[in-house]
Amino acid sequence: MGTKGLIGLFGLATLGASALLFAVQPMIGKMLLPAFGGTPGVWNACMLFFQAALLAGYAYAHAVSKWLGPRGRAVLHGLLAIGSLAFLPVVIAPDASPPTAGAWGPGLWVFGLLATTIGPPFVLASASSPLLQRWYAEAGGRNPFALYAASCAGNLGALAAYPLLIEPFSTLGWQSRAWAAGFGLATAAMLGCGIAADRRCAVLDQAESTHRTTPREFAGWMTLAGLPVIWLLAATTHITSELAPMPLLWTIPLGLYLVTYILAFAGAGGWWASRLSPTFPWLATALALVLAAGFVHLPWIPLHLATFFVAALLYHHRLADSRPEPARLTTFYLAIGLGGALGSLFCAILAPWLFDRMLEYPLVLAVSALVLPGLDRHGFPPARGEGRLAILSGLLVPSVILLAGVILTNRPDVRDSAVGAVLLTLAAGLGVLAVWRARSRPFRFGLTLAALLLAGGLAPDPGGEVVRRSRNFFGRLRVLHEPVSDVFRLMHGSTLHGQQGRSPATREEPSTYFTRSGPIGDLFTAMVANLDRPGTRVGVVGLGTGTLACYARPGQDWTFYEIDDAVVRAAEDETCFTYLADARRRGATVSTVEGDARLRLAAAPDGGFALLVLDAFSSDAVPTHLLSREAIALYRRKLAPGGILAFNLSCRFLDLPPLMAVQARDAGLACLVRRDLNIPPEAKTAGKLPSIWAVLADPSSAPTLPPSWAAPSLRPGASPWTDDYSDLATYLRLTPPRAAAPIGFDRAALEGPSISIPRGENQGLSAARRR
Repeated sequence: MGTKGLIGLFGLATLGASALLFAVQPMIGKMLLPAFGGTPGVWNACMLFFQAALLAGYAYAHAVSKWLGPRGRAVLHGLLAIGSLAFLPVVIAPDASPPTAGAWGPGLWVFGLLATTIGPPFVLASASSPLLQRWYAEAGGRNPFALYAASCAGNLGALAAYPLLIEPFSTLGWQSRAWAAGFGLATAAMLGCGIAADRRCAVLDQAESTHRTTPREFAGWMTLAGLPVIWLLAATTHITSELAPMPLLWTIPLGLYLVTYILAFAGAGGWWASRLSPTFPWLATALALVLAAGFVHLPWIPLHLATFFVAALLYHHRLADSRPEPARLTTFYLAIGLGGALGSLFCAILAPWLFDRMLEYPLVLAVSALVLPGLDRHGFPPARGEGRLAILSGLLVPSVILLAGVILTNRPDVRDSAVGAVLLTLAAGLGVLAVWRARSRPFRFGLTLAALLLAGGLAPDPGGEVVRRSRNFFGRLRVLHEPVSDVFRLMHGSTLHGQQGRSPATREEPSTYFTRSGPIGDLFTAMVANLDRPGTRVGVVGLGTGTLACYARPGQDWTFYEIDDAVVRAAEDETCFTYLADARRRGATVSTVEGDARLRLAAAPDGGFALLVLDAFSSDAVPTHLLSREAIALYRRKLAPGGILAFNLSCRFLDLPPLMAVQARDAGLACLVRRDLNIPPEAKTAGKLPSIWAVLADPSSAPTLPPSWAAPSLRPGASPWTDDYSDLATYLRLTPPRAAAPIGFDRAALEGPSISIPRGENQGLSAARRR
């Protein structure tokens, strides 16, 4: 086999094995959805497992490369691959029930579950890249590290293919079986490479025995690999929880991360680093100011991504520059794996336990401002002598200026005045000037940037006084009190999850998405006769502040299901919110049940609820397992005869009414939707927010609703979501619908029954359908 044939064989094997790694990651994350819903913590916990498994794979590759020859490695790898088939295809039980309390429990539960399901085959697939590179070097190939760029390219291709090509057209069951088949093919290709290497075995330079890897060198590789992982997970969490809880958005930072690896190890890193490194102080300064000021708006996403891309490229370029000779290749990848695993451990487990806010993001930015200038030869000029007074002034001056500006402008009588605008502009301008003046001195630049971030972290929240703060696996919660209007607000990241005015006129009035003039108010008015009987049961999935309890009447039995124990504690704290307590004082029975609503509802008696309200969105993350065919079938079993399902579909990034039309048709139910989006200024001032609601009911018992309710349009060829299949990309706003049926679906079951509603059976519903 010639050199071209050799690189082709090893390149294809590397691409295939690496594609498997990043095809299984989103698939596994989706399988975990029934246990956790849409929280970003699921992705971070998955990344912790994947990085730990990657480390185990690299350690395995290092050990077998040290103690076995090419033939022995191939035989052992083949035997282990056969043994790992016992774990395939991957199946995660839909009724798996994790712990919900504390920051440690859920993350470690995910880790243990994945280790016992996908662990062994994933570890073997992770070992493919370093083993193939080792075999390639032993077969006489040049620059085995180029195969690492091919590995990252395979990762990137699979990452892009999953939401665009795999998820929309296949079920989870089919994906799992296809992955198992791909694992077998990749193993066969890898063993072929091992045989080729054994036949062409060249004598490697014995550098391992004469140039031992020093602890300092190993720690350097580990740091260069670990800091970008921390930045990746911190930035992803910040973007998907604070700026845009958009489905699939987490793939963009990960894709940029892989691109930087490809550029660095394909030999193009130097060219890109020399041109982009001068932009780092500009980008880092701008990002520090945005974080310090607390700006959480969509237009800032490019700044977050650009700064991360440049920083990761500089880290990975330096990592590629420091790679050792091929004899120490597996040691190099062992350090990379350990750095990635420690970075993931910090973000997924330690940070939510140590910090009650998102401090890891500004922390990694500040550390990078200190570290990167010393790594880069092109960007920052070399540091000169710096006196202690200069360092102290660079550290304190911008902090004092910015902190004073933010504190002054946080006062309501100053914030909205011209004086407040001038003070804030002056503080920000002087902060920029202080950081920029320090750009030519790396140490001062890093300290000044850190001071700027510290000032922003210490400044009061512009939304009001923080009276309660917590952070756990499910995200960051704050209760804010605005003293002027005496309003308490519950914030999940940057998303409002309910508010309550404490004056006698507003205390027991529902606000935000639940006002009496809004869609859910229409429904309670239409159902007043059915709900006004003593002992009537109402179930609500998603607690928030407990606003819906305003509709509870004496003698009714209300049950709220909530997965986040921190939300339950906030809603039950009468110093913050009194909706639940007020309903109990009015004579209603109100209880809260912690845990995933679908799992907890399964234990409730059948035929008990007159109304089930689904309001379980975490920010704008969609809990697809609560909208599936199987979920709706569960809800119907729990409803009393004539019972109603109501869904809060308010979401910035997904158009869900067409989905509910598909789900209703599939279940044989009637569906009506009201889009309450044009809110008058006076209603906004009173606390009303835009919302979209859907009602599903048996056609014979659907409530009579006002003319503002209408049947949603049904997309031709749309497929109903099931526990085994969902396609978020189809319902992204401005995304055209897809007409193809998913692989693995029975076409007859896919179409679902048609619905025929006799004219006059329900006047409100018939009128809506005629429109």
